[in-house]
Amino acid sequence: MSIPSERSYIMAEIGTSHQGDIDKAKKLVDAAKKAGADCVKFQWVYADEILHPDTGIVNLPTGAIRLYDRFRELEVRPVFFKKMRDYAHENGLDFSCSPFGLKSLKQLFRLKPDSIKIASPELNHFPMLKELVRLEMELPEDARIPVIVSSGVSKMEDIEKTLAVLEPVRKENIILLHCVTSYPAPETEYNLAVLKTLSERFGVRPGVSDHSLDPVLVPAFSVAAGGSVIEKHITLSRDTDGLDDPVALPPGLFSEMSAAVRRLDLLPEDQRLDVLSEEYGEEMTDAMMGSGEKALAPSEEQNYTRTNRSIHYMKAFKAGHKIRRRDIAVLRTEKVLTPGISPEFFDDVVGKRLKTDVTAGAGLLFEHLER
Repeated sequence: MSIPSERSYIMAEIGTSHQGDIDKAKKLVDAAKKAGADCVKFQWVYADEILHPDTGIVNLPTGAIRLYDRFRELEVRPVFFKKMRDYAHENGLDFSCSPFGLKSLKQLFRLKPDSIKIASPELNHFPMLKELVRLEMELPEDARIPVIVSSGVSKMEDIEKTLAVLEPVRKENIILLHCVTSYPAPETEYNLAVLKTLSERFGVRPGVSDHSLDPVLVPAFSVAAGGSVIEKHITLSRDTDGLDDPVALPPGLFSEMSAAVRRLDLLPEDQRLDVLSEEYGEEMTDAMMGSGEKALAPSEEQNYTRTNRSIHYMKAFKAGHKIRRRDIAVLRTEKVLTPGISPEFFDDVVGKRLKTDVTAGAGLLFEHLER
């Protein structure tokens, strides 16, 4: 399998906007096709792969609800994704999906999607990344599934660790998306010159995962900056209550984005930025391109260590307890819990004893452990 590189590859991120309704999901696929997408992407959600039940409350128009329970509402049976893969293929679209843990990864892999997307918060989910590599290595080299890695709320060293784990998959099967993990993300914080920085540093194809509200700015300037893949949320309406609907593009705006991208695709690469500079002005062009240095965007700095993964206790334990694999999990910290140590140390802490009492959901720290 491979992702075409002759022109920009446009991914319509349906995510969980379907809300478990197969008919709505099909309408979203239809809308993506009509709006010019090459691929539709879903999210394979199991709440317990993402959050601890005590991670906090989210306020919705219908009232306050545990964030964990909100994610539980997004769960669907595996047959849902099989139907959507088949429906996408019937409509000439690729099917991609994001797993969020070992269970969803294994189930997704059995479907043989056209690509597997590692979302930004899972960039450091090392147990899942290692399992992905193991599954890929079981396939013939020409049958391996492309891996698309999003790098929002990350630093250069985070990306280095992730791509080092994924190295056996081979660089030609990996696409690295620059992203700003903020909802919505300010367009002028995207620093799109970083696409060249990432491509040169890691030798992989770059692209962008865009959470900004403007349909054109980030996608267009990313093409001018050398990006070859664009991921953007799609929704039937921003007024519906899907988790990402407020920052998604309705079909008309998604079509506008696709048209702008395809127009740039027809231009020689060395003319694209000049054309945009003439249209938007040098000041906007400089703001969109940025410094090219990989760093956390101002709007996502507060999310670092909270939306990405760390090790958390599943239950409260007393001092002296010997940690078993089922006692801890690789989760997002999110609302009220304390972040733990990096998931890269998961195997190292199994079998260690606690020297202090710990509460359910708290992040595991080295200082909690006996030497």
